[in-house]
Amino acid sequence: MSNTKYLGVVQARIDTFLVHNTGVNKADIPAEPVTASGSGLDPHLSPTGASVQIVRIARVRNIPVARLNQLVDEHTKGPLLGLFGPSTVNVLRLNVALDGL
Repeated sequence: MSNTKYLGVVQARIDTFLVHNTGVNKADIPAEPVTASGSGLDPHLSPTGASVQIVRIARVRNIPVARLNQLVDEHTKGPLLGLFGPSTVNVLRLNVALDGL
C-alpha cells in the first residue's frame, strides 16, 4: 500500500472515529484507534487510547462514566518493574468485566 493510500485509510478511520465519539477533537485521538498493529490483533491499548472512548462506551453499555473509568483503571497495567515500556489496558479482560456487569 502506498503512503497516499494508507493516509487515506487512516483519514477514513479518523472520520469514522469522530462520528462515533462525538465531543472528541481530532487532535485528541491517539494513533492506535486509527492505525493497525502489524497483526491487527493487539489486545492492549494505552490508557489514553481507552480513555478517549469512555464516553461512547459508557453510553452504549448504559453504565456511568465513573464506573467505566474505574474498570479501565483496574485493567491498566503499569510498565514492567515500573520502568520498562508503557502502561497498557488489557482490552480483552476489560470487555469480559464489562460483559459481567
